[in-house]
Amino acid sequence: MRSDPGLDLVVVGAGIVGLACALAAVQRGKTVVVIDRDAQANGASVRNFGFITITGQARGDMWRRAHRSRTVWAEIAAKAGIPVLHHGLLMTARRPESLAVIEAFLKTEMGEGCALLGPAEALARQPGLSADGLMGALWSPHELRVESREAIPKLAHWLEHHHGVTFRRGEAALSVESGKVMTTKGLVEAQAIAICPGDDLYSLFPEQIAAQGVRRCKLQMLRLADPGFRLQGGVMSDLGLERYEGYGALPEAQPLRRRLQQEQPEHLANGVHLIVVQSADGSLVVGDSHHYAPTPDPFASEAVDGLILEEFAAVFGAVPPVLERWTGTYAHIPGKPVLIEAPLPGVRLVMVTTGAGASTGFAIGESVVEELFEEV
Repeated sequence: MRSDPGLDLVVVGAGIVGLACALAAVQRGKTVVVIDRDAQANGASVRNFGFITITGQARGDMWRRAHRSRTVWAEIAAKAGIPVLHHGLLMTARRPESLAVIEAFLKTEMGEGCALLGPAEALARQPGLSADGLMGALWSPHELRVESREAIPKLAHWLEHHHGVTFRRGEAALSVESGKVMTTKGLVEAQAIAICPGDDLYSLFPEQIAAQGVRRCKLQMLRLADPGFRLQGGVMSDLGLERYEGYGALPEAQPLRRRLQQEQPEHLANGVHLIVVQSADGSLVVGDSHHYAPTPDPFASEAVDGLILEEFAAVFGAVPPVLERWTGTYAHIPGKPVLIEAPLPGVRLVMVTTGAGASTGFAIGESVVEELFEEV
């Protein structure tokens, strides 16, 4: 089986980064085929919060990519039939050290449009918060939330039926040369090739991936029953001020980090921080944790789920019943949010390596496609 010799781009991988490359290419008038070994989206792109997070992303390129990607989400969501379920972020603070980090953050360019709320303002903005220990909150209007497990298939459907992208599912890529992809169903030829393997470290260009020190990160997440109130935006806690580099890299974060190490060492040891978003049916998606290995085990720890729910209780009080539990994995390189390699002329290997595919993928896709078609 051979593709149309006029094909412009082959994308290997139909996760958010692969779809972002496909979108960027069709917006340039290019013909695109997307190949994926699975029958449907099954990886990190559908096992997350669907929370497009700008505030707190690492200063510089990461923050700029998130801003651009959020703009693309806002432009295409309605066109692709993807509901935006809520907007904004409320970062609660239960320690004076947390308030100091927020105040420092607001003095940077990253704090534009954001505000520090007092306890009463935070409680008024977000029903359901616990007043116990609440000292204030950072409010950001920038974020938006989609339901990943629905958004990714709808995005693919829109690309196929409105932009002519061809999807070849249940077809694995076996090898790649410049202009050629050999798959389990034959040869596919195109001017340019984007390899977007998610957390598959071994199938294509494993030497390049290994040389960058890529591992996998396992996370645990839960879905809780409708708590009886509606979120006005995503909600995070003090732990996010330590974990997200846009806050955590500030000098003012050091006292908070020391206090958290004393008060919540198990949370830090398990990479636990709190993100809470809401689905259309009122249920809450809650997480998460971070454990790193070349091949993480597939088992969820009840103790780690307990740490996540303990932090939820500190922010909201009562914990609704758990409806679902799941694990996910994504590619990870310490201190490097994205891997873009050119293993061959006209070929790019692209991996988001910090768990921010939904937040930065569209901007990454645009830059990768621009590079590829300048080269070919």
